[in-house]
Amino acid sequence: MANDDIPFAKPFTGTEEEDAVIRVLRSGWLTTGIEALNFEKEFAEFLKRPPLLKTGSLHCLAVNSATSGLHLALEACGIGPGDAVLVPSCTFTATAEVARYLGADPVFVDVSPGAFHIDPAALENTLLKLPSGKARAVIPVHYGGLPCDMEAIMDIARRYGLKVIEDAAHAFPSAIAGTTGDIGVFSFYATKTITTGEGGMIVCGDEAIARRIALMRIHGIDRTIWNRYSDARASWYYEVAEAGYKYNLPDLLAAIGRVQLARAWELLRMRETIAAAYDSAFCGNECLLLPPTGSDDARHLYPLRLNPLHLRISRDEFIQKLKEAGIGVSVHFIPLHTMPFYKNRYHLTEEDFPETMKSCRQEISLPIWPGMSNAQVDRVIETVLSISGNFTG
Repeated sequence: MANDDIPFAKPFTGTEEEDAVIRVLRSGWLTTGIEALNFEKEFAEFLKRPPLLKTGSLHCLAVNSATSGLHLALEACGIGPGDAVLVPSCTFTATAEVARYLGADPVFVDVSPGAFHIDPAALENTLLKLPSGKARAVIPVHYGGLPCDMEAIMDIARRYGLKVIEDAAHAFPSAIAGTTGDIGVFSFYATKTITTGEGGMIVCGDEAIARRIALMRIHGIDRTIWNRYSDARASWYYEVAEAGYKYNLPDLLAAIGRVQLARAWELLRMRETIAAAYDSAFCGNECLLLPPTGSDDARHLYPLRLNPLHLRISRDEFIQKLKEAGIGVSVHFIPLHTMPFYKNRYHLTEEDFPETMKSCRQEISLPIWPGMSNAQVDRVIETVLSISGNFTG
């Protein structure tokens, strides 16, 4: 990458994150301990403060990835072999693959026209085609940081007896996403709205589900490592209550997360400023379709769509032109039903999901990371407008 290239994503970290890591290194305790515990407490407190104002009991459990969190959530809900878990066809593979971990089957649902979120009408139509009792859960994905229509999804879930596990990997800090369903899972991957490098947080209101997740995230052992080793006088004895997993978040990463959590609103304002500049520049251009948004959008992505009716260049060719200009972009997502594993296993075709194919074939994700300079934002805008102008037809 040339020095003046603009990457698609870049974490926004500084001396406070560095100091937090050094503090943990010098503490002599690197794995899950007091930093992770404090991160969980501070995350729960964050959700209860204005403007989010979440009420009731909130259990927050830190894990080493959002994928791990989704797996633990499904397991805690009793999902197993032969069950169906409904997921949008426009999502990353993690949303669907966790069902396979448990022997369940992901069942794909088309997205809403002109959008990237699971379509409530398509969700109900899909449920009607499944054998009674087979569907056990639905995982709505708050794509790009914009919440799904959770009111409609919750209504359908209640009528069909489904657990609702929100994939809120893109959506922190949204007032709606992640705490409306039975369980919400956030991501702190390197490109997400706040980061720990790798990591995630599970949020739920059910104490029994929280206890199950806490047990299963560290080998199914009935006592945490922190409790066994932090006190020299503590008992060394423990019991394995279940065959669990190794999904705990180390203190080294949790310390970074605590700093990032404290600046979450600052990071959101930076993304909103970039998105507003893009919206202003691209609005009214017949070649470009602005992404859907709303008042509670976390603005994790800027999924610009190209209008094929007015361009003489394909989406992939457009991306190549941007790369040649030194601008990093991505695509969110390559539809899962087109991937060999899912396509072959479940005999899926592109025609099964027309709205997903239409939206995803047009989509380009532009850089929208905190710390982008005004000059970098202007360069992205100018390049997009130049390419679209040169190939209008």
